[in-house]
Amino acid sequence: MNCGSILKGILLAFALAVSACQQATVTSTAKAENHPIESSSAGGFGSAIRLGSLEDSGVRESSGIVASRTTPGLYWTHNDSGDGPFLYAFDNRGARRGTWRVSGAGARDWEDVAAGPGPKQGASYLYIGDIGDNRGLRKEAVVYRVPEPTILPADVNSRRSTPRTTEAAEAIRLRYPDGSHDAEALLVHPATGDIYLITKITFGSPAIYKAVSPHNTARTTTLARIGTLETPGLFGGMITGGDISPDGRRVALCDYVQGYEIVLPRGANFDRIWKQPLTIVALGERRQGEAIGYRLDGKALLATSEGRPAPLIQVERP
Repeated sequence: MNCGSILKGILLAFALAVSACQQATVTSTAKAENHPIESSSAGGFGSAIRLGSLEDSGVRESSGIVASRTTPGLYWTHNDSGDGPFLYAFDNRGARRGTWRVSGAGARDWEDVAAGPGPKQGASYLYIGDIGDNRGLRKEAVVYRVPEPTILPADVNSRRSTPRTTEAAEAIRLRYPDGSHDAEALLVHPATGDIYLITKITFGSPAIYKAVSPHNTARTTTLARIGTLETPGLFGGMITGGDISPDGRRVALCDYVQGYEIVLPRGANFDRIWKQPLTIVALGERRQGEAIGYRLDGKALLATSEGRPAPLIQVERP
């Protein structure tokens, strides 16, 4: 193991210890479904609620979450590196709703998933970020874009061993303008389809990179570096997940310890959002939080954690 990996491991252990201390007041009954697991949250959200656990045994390292646009009330997740190109559907209690193999996609290090527009007007697409690069060796990051399947009741019978298959995915190949970077947060604007990647760093300010839609899948697109995030707290640079609200006015991010939200000033161009302050959002007890996403109505955030069974946590805006 190299020194960078050792340092990351130490920092993660310390971050999780900090999180455990923050959750010291959580009682054993607080882990029951639909029971508050935080005394309060921040950023205008209520208490963190554990809705349930992800039931599908194929989900071992939930690394991204997004609300389905084709089947309201359901969600998508995927595993971190080590799994194949699979998407897992579940409901708002974590119950399994089916497994899909993404046709034409590879799975080197999937880190996040988002929803947004695509080539067919009015259709919803899923964007899957094969963007992890712990050792800084990749020349390109890849975002797979695939029409979002409609989840039917019979799909609950599909599993990793007998999955449904999506339509063919497009590979959007992205190159950073300043060398390789590790990233775990993929965000797609719900109206424009612009892609945003946020780097994950041990200390300092994460960088924000953008690829403007429409995306050319015939050649590699060079990302534009559009700024940095001034994150509060010691571990704010280790951004592990993100999402843009369905109305395009808010951004949610998370690290291993907590969540953050940024609000766009009314009437401002979207990229002004990256200049706004981040508000901390308490997400409750997570062993290794790498996924955060908005509920379809934009009034709540949902989060999961790596490990099995993964908790499904919600914080709702009153």
